[in-house]
Formats: sequence, C-alpha cells, structure tokens
Amino acid sequence: MTIPGLMQQTPLVIKTIFDRMRTIYGDGYVISPERRITYAELGERVLKVCSALKELGIQPGDRVGTFAFNSTRHLELYYAVPLMGAVLHTINVRLFPEQITYITNHAEDKLIFFDADLAPQLTDVAGDLHTVEGYVRMGEGSSDDGLAPVHDHDELVAQSLPIAELPDVDENAACGLCYTSGTTGMPKGVLYSHRAQWLHAVVSCMADHAAYTQADRIFPIVPLFHAFGWGLPYAAPLTGAELVFHGADNSPQTIGRIIDDEEVTVAAAVPTIWKELLPLLDRGDVKATTLKRLIVGGSASPRSLIAAYDRHGINLIQGWGMTETGPLACLSKPRRQHRGLSDDELLDLRAKTGTIFSGLEARICGPDGSELPWDGKQAGELEVRGPFIASAYYNDDTSDDKFHDGWLRTGDMAVVEPDGYFKIVDRAKDLVKSGGEWISSVELECALLAHPDIRDAAVVGMPSKKWDERPVAVVVPAGETPPNLTSIRDFLTGKVAKWWLPDEVVVVDEIPKTSVGKIDKKAIRSDLAGIELP
Repeated sequence: MTIPGLMQQTPLVIKTIFDRMRTIYGDGYVISPERRITYAELGERVLKVCSALKELGIQPGDRVGTFAFNSTRHLELYYAVPLMGAVLHTINVRLFPEQITYITNHAEDKLIFFDADLAPQLTDVAGDLHTVEGYVRMGEGSSDDGLAPVHDHDELVAQSLPIAELPDVDENAACGLCYTSGTTGMPKGVLYSHRAQWLHAVVSCMADHAAYTQADRIFPIVPLFHAFGWGLPYAAPLTGAELVFHGADNSPQTIGRIIDDEEVTVAAAVPTIWKELLPLLDRGDVKATTLKRLIVGGSASPRSLIAAYDRHGINLIQGWGMTETGPLACLSKPRRQHRGLSDDELLDLRAKTGTIFSGLEARICGPDGSELPWDGKQAGELEVRGPFIASAYYNDDTSDDKFHDGWLRTGDMAVVEPDGYFKIVDRAKDLVKSGGEWISSVELECALLAHPDIRDAAVVGMPSKKWDERPVAVVVPAGETPPNLTSIRDFLTGKVAKWWLPDEVVVVDEIPKTSVGKIDKKAIRSDLAGIELP
C-alpha cells in the first residue's frame, strides 16, 4: 500500500550504481594488465556480456561462478550477472581442490568464467562439477582441455549487441554469493542481496568511514574473490573513484610499480602486503607520492607498521569485517573525543579495531550469552547485526550455531570503550588460557613484529602441565641471524605483562597462511604437536 505524500519506494539495486558509473562518471578509468578503459566503455561491455549470458541460457536466480583474479573482465561480471537477475559466485582460487568442488556443487553454479592461466586448476576438478553446463575463458593462457563447452569472453563481447532490455530485479533478490575460507570444516556460503550491497557501498563511502570520492584512484589488492572484494567493485564506481587492478602478480615490486605508475591514492590489502612493500619504500625504490590511505583488514596491523607508514606520510587505517558482514564493517579512525591525544596515544588508538559502520549494531556477550558493559575492560564475544549482515548461511543447517535473534556471533573476542570504540583482542579459539587467565595471541604477535630481527610472527597456545596452556612464538627472521628466546623475552619485557612472555620460540622460513592471507593457526598447532614446553 502506498501512502500519499511518502517518498518514492525506488528499489536499491546494483543497476542504479551501474547507471551512475557509466553516465555521470563515464570518463573515469578502470586500469588492469589487459586493458585500460573508461567507465562508459566498461558499461558498454557489461551490456554486451548481459546479452551473452542470455544467449548462454542464464536465467534470474541462476548462479554464475568466477574463477579469476582482479581484472576488468572480472569487474564486468560484478555488474552483468546481477543486472540479469542472476547470482555472482566468486570462487576462491586458493582453496583446496576438494573445497572448490564442494562449493561449486553446493552453489549449483551453471556457468563458470575463468582466467586462462587458471585452467589447469579448474580442469582437475571439472569432472566432479555436477551442475556446470559451460565455461567462459578470460584472456589467453594455458590449455583448457577437459573443459567443455568453452567460450571466449572477448569473442562473446565482440559478437554481442548491448542487451535491449534488462529484467526487473527485486532489491531483496540475491546478487552475490561468497564462501568463507573454510578454516574449520568446509566453507560456508553467504548470500548478498542487491539492497545489502547497495547500502554497504553507500555507508563505506561516508566521510567517517572509508571516504571514497571521485578524486580517488583505488587499488584493490585484496582479491575480488575474497569477501566480495571488500565491497570495492560497487563502492568505488558509486562515487566515481577510479579502479586499478593487478591481475595475479602481487609481488612487492609489481605492487609498488603500479602505485607509482598509476598514481594510486587508496589501496586495500591484508597487512602482509604492506609489510613486504615497506622495505622498497624505505630504500626509495617506491615513491608512492600520491598514496594517501591504506585500508587494511584480514588481521590486526602491528602498531609498528602503522608508525612506519606514518613516516612516509601514508595513513594506514585498520579495518575489520568478515564474509558474513557485507564484508567491511568497521574502520579505526580517530573521532572528536580523541583530539588532543599525543602521537603515541593516537598510535595506540589507531591500532584498535575502531567504530562499527553506520547502520550496524554491535555488542559483546559473555559465555552465558548475557550482554557485557562497554567499560573498556571486560572482553566478550563480538556480535553484530544490521542491513548488510548475514542472517544465516546459504542452504546450511548449521546456521543456528552462528546466528540468533538477528545477531551474528563473530567468534571474535573484543573489549568496547564507553563511546563504542572497540578492540578485537583475539579469535575466541586462539586465546591462550594460562593459569585461568587469557593471553591475546593477536596483541603478542603485534608486539613481536616490532622486534627488528623478526619479519613475521605468530603465537599459539600449547599444552602445559602446570598452566594448562602457554604461548609459543613462531617467528620468521628478518636477517640471517634469528632471534632467540632470551632476546625476545628481553625485548617484550615492559611491553606486555610478564606472564604473557612466550615459553618457547620456533624459527621457521614462512608462517603458514590461509587462502585469504590470514595466519593458519590450525596448521601451526598441527606442526607443533608434541612440543614439550620447559
């Protein structure tokens, strides 16, 4: 029922972002290794891809998979698939073959677009993909024998006319499907609606959040298959901000060259990327004269890393989110009440998680489910809800363990200040319980990363006969001489509580990481199984 005098009930759908991108901001550029085109040209290609999807039999509600890195072709699908009323399923190419098989079958993908260089990975599992009816190759590369039928993306675009009429799409219809990284059990699907992604894009661009504008040139180093590219495929074009993609090469040298050559102003990636780029900045190999802001998520950024980028005039902004939260849901940006803090106090603040995005609610709960006060002291499990927070996993009977009464149980333990500024202290499963007290592995890792002889670090709890668990530090040396337990304990003394000091140090060449770049503590615990603590 429409009540006279009320505002129009215009659907919040991806098409409105698409139309604004190709008209008002049509002169903006999308740059990637295969081509540089304007938003207007991209829009024309998207409408041709829509025609191709129709010819290939894609109907509203069908799932269309992508098996690809960051490129203009991949971005085309972020628009063409939802415009057709279908669902874009971005498949994480770094998952194990059995996981790729599982999520493709679980999603019931009908068509898969793939990077030619990734064809061998897809060929290995193609025989077990029960619902896939065809494949579309993007770019030139390795043989795709074993995939049939196969079409060429650029040929489809060249042979198609822009679609004459797009279907009407409900704002609550699904536009995207993304699966978790599967660190415990098989990955779980999160279904995004048009309305949720539209609202996430608008909120992300707010000045107190990511503050994207048409003056920005944004470099998403985060893969487009990871948590829907942190929402950047929609948030950037919504404001006219230009986009830069890097394909599959995320080496520090390539990242630095692109930042300089393309005059990037904002970049988004996990902390590992910025740790690896820092030596090039320090040596002057990378100038980064236009780079102003880094959006960093996936894991906590060490205070020392934030300070290091400050020296180069680059603002590293700690972010937080999950596949289930739309995805980016929080940024650590100082607020009005933080005026007058010293530089050291501001660094401490910026190393925290920050303020939840506008439109979302957050709370912390104790083990019994009761809500805990925002006193800056008590830690509880962070729960969130709102218009772009998942309400259940896609086609999964285990959702009740994670969702209740509209709230998402994040699995993150947090402390909240009275003003709502919060800090995630650890994943609930990664806290080290020593003598009945909790040790934050995240905080201890951040302290370790400030050690001049440590390039990378992880902390896990290992069994202790006396204390239940004690922390073990796993470190990658920064130079030829690895730090020992004594030097590390001496360095940490005064920076963390004495009883937090690790009982053992294990030196490794690399810290194992998950498919999305997070520390794989499950793998570390497995590697350290049987270790005897002093």
